[in-house]
Amino acid sequence: MDTLVDTSGQAIARRIQLERKARKWSMSDLAARSDISKAAISKIERGEMSPTASVLVRLAHAFDMTLAGLLMRAEQEEGAVQRAADQPMWQDPETSYVRRQIFRAPNIPVEMAKIYLPAGASVTLPATAFEIMREVIYVLDGRLSITDAGINHHLETGDSYGLSKTAEVTFHNPTNEPCTYIVALARN
Repeated sequence: MDTLVDTSGQAIARRIQLERKARKWSMSDLAARSDISKAAISKIERGEMSPTASVLVRLAHAFDMTLAGLLMRAEQEEGAVQRAADQPMWQDPETSYVRRQIFRAPNIPVEMAKIYLPAGASVTLPATAFEIMREVIYVLDGRLSITDAGINHHLETGDSYGLSKTAEVTFHNPTNEPCTYIVALARN
């Protein structure tokens, strides 16, 4: 697997702080909007705590952004080539889930991410993650179980699934082998 960019979370910490300050929000304001405690936000911004995928999604939603928007630089040119070596990667500290941001650019409403989900791992994203966007999942390798609004869907290599509901979603790798999938996102 490729080396992770900024596994310490410093870039994410700076980005969260910049987004909060740009809106002139206090930590209490962000806590109220994201349902993340003020103490946790403070630790994240100081780089003392690495946020989980669920926490990052809630923070991104509070900023009216996608997770990709929070992880990528907003300064990219429209249609710019995004070299593999420059694509940011982030790892969930709890599950070792890895997200590589394949493409995101201002003024292009589609984003793409490549996800590596280790054997037996699960990631649950809150319903708020899907309020401003829609997602299509395409399994590149392995098996993926998706629980969407309480309904289980089992995908294998080459299968795809469109998330269209605003409900909590769990991505689970039920096997002893890693699963890799693409997420294509489009704003509502």
